Amino acid sequence: MTNKVWYWFLLVFILMSCNQKQNNTSKEGQIVPKKNMEITTQQGIITKKSTKNFEETYNSLIKIITNNPNLKIIAELDHQNNAGSVGLDLRPTRIVLFGNPRLGTPLMQNSQTTGLDLPQKILVWQDSDDNINISYNNPAYLQKRHEITGNEEILKKVSGALDNITNGAAGL
Repeated sequence: MTNKVWYWFLLVFILMSCNQKQNNTSKEGQIVPKKNMEITTQQGIITKKSTKNFEETYNSLIKIITNNPNLKIIAELDHQNNAGSVGLDLRPTRIVLFGNPRLGTPLMQNSQTTGLDLPQKILVWQDSDDNINISYNNPAYLQKRHEITGNEEILKKVSGALDNITNGAAGL
């Protein structure tokens, strides 16, 4: 083969190689839909109706969390106020983010994507019928969503705590 033919052969080979699409076939590179987890409306959300008005419900929630030495409030968001700041109307809607690193960290050590749903969040909101509701993520759903294994006791504790906190805030 002459140098000129060899050069053209090499150039064509390089160009063809550069034009190839490289696929990431690793587990991390694949998006595989979960066969037994279809997302439906309200899936994984527990909602309770409060026996109190909006302010009483929200203030009770804050007091319960604040008075628990194991919990720390990370943030509070007033969605109604935020909507009003841009000239939009929204019924009363507030969320409190709080956590207990002793319980949340082992879940994230098991499956770091759990950090998408932690710290815990509880939403207090008024619906179109003026009912006051408290909603939060069901820990059993998060366990399934993030494929958390071997942390059943922690998940049971979290579930019980969320149930107690929201029952207390709602006056149930």
